[in-house]
Amino acid sequence: MASKVSAKSSSSTSKIKGKQAARPKQPLSLPEILKRLFTSLCAQIDGGHFNNAIKTCDKILRVEPNDADAAQTKLFLLLQTEQYDAALSMVEASGKASERAFERAYSLYRLKNEQEARKLVDSIKEDRGSDIDRGVLILEAQLSYREGDYERAVDLYNELLETIDPQSEEYSDLSTNLRAAHQHLDFINTGYLKALDALPTSLTTSLESNPPPPQQAYHATAVLQQSTQSTVAPAPPPEKQVRKSHVPAGVIPGVTPPPDPERWLKKTERSTYGQGRRRKGPGGSGATQGSASVETAAPVSTGHTSSQNKPSGGKGKKRK
Repeated sequence: MASKVSAKSSSSTSKIKGKQAARPKQPLSLPEILKRLFTSLCAQIDGGHFNNAIKTCDKILRVEPNDADAAQTKLFLLLQTEQYDAALSMVEASGKASERAFERAYSLYRLKNEQEARKLVDSIKEDRGSDIDRGVLILEAQLSYREGDYERAVDLYNELLETIDPQSEEYSDLSTNLRAAHQHLDFINTGYLKALDALPTSLTTSLESNPPPPQQAYHATAVLQQSTQSTVAPAPPPEKQVRKSHVPAGVIPGVTPPPDPERWLKKTERSTYGQGRRRKGPGGSGATQGSASVETAAPVSTGHTSSQNKPSGGKGKKRK
């Protein structure tokens, strides 16, 4: 009896423990949720998974819409993944366009809106005075290069290279941009003169003496070329040639007659079945070669029978 009581008590205690383990978990607090999301965000950025990091930023902003760190990180990731339209929309929707003027100017520059980007860069320089960020100077140099102001671009790149470690990656990028700006500037100053000197004398004199063509004549010739191109009939497509590997032996394309299309049908199902057949004779025999030869060779009857056609009376009988 004591063993039965102990077994019942142990089973009841195990049931109570199972009920305690099945209780639902308590929901996480807001700081704990944000801590976990930011931990995964840092891991995604360190691993280079920028698209997943943007999604994590969206989760953080849904939980805490006024989180400045998440908003700034998302904006940086959009620029890093070249989503400039989305970055520009985010800046304009945030209501902090003045605080994020550099990001807005960079997005406009990458979207090839140099005029608006130049206005923003000039306003940033006026607001900050001498305390200008390196990013603003780099953006101004890139804008000057794209606008054709190569001399200003060379000056800015030289200024940036003086304040950076020569072993850094940024130094090599700026050096590449500086060489490109130098090449354009040298061509404008002296390169085109050397190119003109290399041309024949007759061509250079004609280029110097002839005035540039008027704009209206250019439009007229362009319209004339378009009209002539539209009136010319398109050339017929080339005939498809038969590959020699697909032609059977002994067949000449265009000379050998094509095969019978009904060659796969039975003879009784073909359209030519029964044409050109001879009629049966009066005896009911078919028009075979043997019967035809016999009928043509048979003599015509004259009304009397000859002795040769009479049947003999018997075998071996002699006439008297």
